[in-house]
Formats: sequence, C-alpha cells, structure tokens
Amino acid sequence: MKILSGKTKAPRKCMLYGTHGIGKSTWAAAAPGAIIVNLEDGLNNIDCQRTPHLTTFGQVMEALLWIGTQKHEFFTVVIDSMDWLESLIHHEVATQAGKDSIADIGYGAGYKQALRYWDKVMLALEHCRSERNMAIVLLAHAAVKRFESPDQDSYDRYQPALHDAASAMWQEWSDEVLFASYRIAVRKEDQGFNRERNIAIDLNERYVRTQETAAVRAKNRLAMPAEIEFSWAAYQSYWPK
Repeated sequence: MKILSGKTKAPRKCMLYGTHGIGKSTWAAAAPGAIIVNLEDGLNNIDCQRTPHLTTFGQVMEALLWIGTQKHEFFTVVIDSMDWLESLIHHEVATQAGKDSIADIGYGAGYKQALRYWDKVMLALEHCRSERNMAIVLLAHAAVKRFESPDQDSYDRYQPALHDAASAMWQEWSDEVLFASYRIAVRKEDQGFNRERNIAIDLNERYVRTQETAAVRAKNRLAMPAEIEFSWAAYQSYWPK
C-alpha cells in the first residue's frame, strides 16, 4: 500500500448559502471557467456559461455526465441551486412510489430514499473533480431552523434550506460551507412608558461568514478569518498557491 504524506492539492468543494437575492449566482459565475447547472432559471441577467433550464432529475444527471465525460474548457461546476435540485429529487421519489408528495411515503421512508439520489449526484461531482480536475460549487438558499442542543436550551440558527439528512451530508462533504448575508446594525427606539423596541438598519454591505457560530452553520479548511468580503476573488485568495 502506498503511504501519502504532506499537503495535497485538490480542487475545492464549496457550499455557499444565503438569503434570497443576495447574489449567490453572480458570486459563483466569477469562478474560473464556471459552468452553471441551471435549475432555478434565474440567470438571464448574468453573463455566464450555463446549461438549459433543467426540470427533471434525469436531465440533471445527463448534464453532469456530459460535464464529466465530454471535451470542454470548464474548470468549475456550479449547482444552482441545491434546494431546487432537492425538489426534483423529491418529485422523482414520489413519482416512483406512486405518491403525490414525498411526505406521503410513510415513516419518513421517502427522505431516506432521496439520499440514494443524492449519492448519485455526489458520485457524478466527485468524478468531475477527480477525473476532470474541476472545482465544485453548491449554491443554496438559507433557512432558519431550530437547533436542539443536547447541553443547553434550543435556539434558532441559519443553515442550508435542505432536508436535515441531505443538509448534513453535503455540509460534511464540502471543504467550505459559507454563509452570505447583509450586514445590519440594531438601534433601540424609545416608545415611551419605559418601553423600547429594536430596529434593524441595513448597512448595504454584503459579507461571508466562514466559521460556525450559534447563529450560523459554517466551516472552512483554509484557516480563513471569521468574515470575508462577498466576492469570489476574496474566497479564492485563501486557496493554496
């Protein structure tokens, strides 16, 4: 058996999630040689290379097969977005089971079946990465979900808007899980009678969180600071040279 040592260069696997309309697609389109797997059909105003609007899971797999096997000059695969892909997977699972919705498959079995479809996507992306030397970018919307802490009171936090099992699977797989957000300030307003209310003030600044906090699921394997500028160039500047 061959023993490896030291650091090894490999294309990045990144998940970027954030609030609606913050510019995730534009951020990913700036990646070198990006090809966007177009699931949301919201790219008309972005100068980018993309697939046609894909509306079935089969079409997505055909696109990934083409990217992974055919001759082209792309260097980055972008899935836009993971939550829309999850909808296609759930529809496929429900259709195969003869149900109107994946939720109609009892005892959560439908969501377990969905993980097999996610495995196919992961294998296709791993092929693009290992055989075609392509970076992978996964875009997703953000959702506020309750975190049941085992050692303290439960609390809300941002995380990718995916079913819990799929979300955990892709977060573990990714080298970086980044959260894009708007920076805001909160000021107190006196309402009289010893009452105050908090008012959020938009500072018109976008930024990316790279590390886990109580409010946000995030991680990175690049020793990045807790926050970076919201641009592809800022993220790529931390890659191994």
